[in-house]
Amino acid sequence: MSDIKLFHVGGAEVTELPGSAIQVEKSLQVLFETNLEALLGIRFVATEHSTGPVHGGRIDTLGLDEDNSPVIIEYKRSVNENVINQGLFYLDWLLDHRREFQWIVMERLGQEAANAVDWSAPRLLCIAGDFTRYDEHAVKQIARNIELIRYRRFGDALLMMELVHAPKTAKLALTKTVTETKAGGQPEQTTELDQENDPYLSQRMSYRLSQSSSELRDIYDAVYQFLVGLGDDVQVKELKLYTAFKRLKNFVCAEIYPQSRTVTLFLKLDPDQVDLENGFTRDVRNVGHFGTGDLQVTLRTMADFEKAQPLLRRAYEGG
Repeated sequence: MSDIKLFHVGGAEVTELPGSAIQVEKSLQVLFETNLEALLGIRFVATEHSTGPVHGGRIDTLGLDEDNSPVIIEYKRSVNENVINQGLFYLDWLLDHRREFQWIVMERLGQEAANAVDWSAPRLLCIAGDFTRYDEHAVKQIARNIELIRYRRFGDALLMMELVHAPKTAKLALTKTVTETKAGGQPEQTTELDQENDPYLSQRMSYRLSQSSSELRDIYDAVYQFLVGLGDDVQVKELKLYTAFKRLKNFVCAEIYPQSRTVTLFLKLDPDQVDLENGFTRDVRNVGHFGTGDLQVTLRTMADFEKAQPLLRRAYEGG
């Protein structure tokens, strides 16, 4: 059980606020779906989506996160409910019905959002008032991108969320053949492009990392280890075009460019709260770029990395 307690401090008197988990069937789901972007950085796509007569299920919430990764959210409404297995069942369904998901995204968020869907790291979020030790043990044995989030309500105005479990590295290998379903129920085979036939190969992080000098890789690796070491709650999400470092939401996105010999970081910090330095930090609120974050930090040397560390800590603390 959660041991988090919240107290109201009023002068010399301290009063504990009793925490509770919502028991009403739909109220928790409605609360999250109405505020998905503010709470989790996820855009709402659909609720109670049917997986069809063959699968016979309903996905509680479908969403698209800030990295354009598909998200399934399942709400555990009782201690004995096996929401993790149910979510894994839906995650497999999602990977087999990519076009259906993108169609739903297009109808809800538009064609641009549908075209941008990134299938490299789809997520399963399980939200509950509490989890058993068996739940927490089970997800550690499963090599899938599963996050457990515990919530508590304190009075009418306060909501607490605690990240109970998240994979340290979220990455899905998409080299296998994936079966989708055409209209009429006929299966269609689709495969990922071979690297040698990929017109966007030079943009992919894996390729840029392979082409970088050992000195540039050292800078990138130093950033990686520093960010992971900031806390046990840091997750690494390896996407096609950048690497995202996140807690509940992204706080840093990293790219590497072998030709310009730079490691480029985008931080979730307000550029107005930073003393910008030409060639090192830049306000990119109105500049298109991959990933999330309004402050760009460019690293060319280990000295730049050391100078950037206070900014990275600030981004983490605000994440």
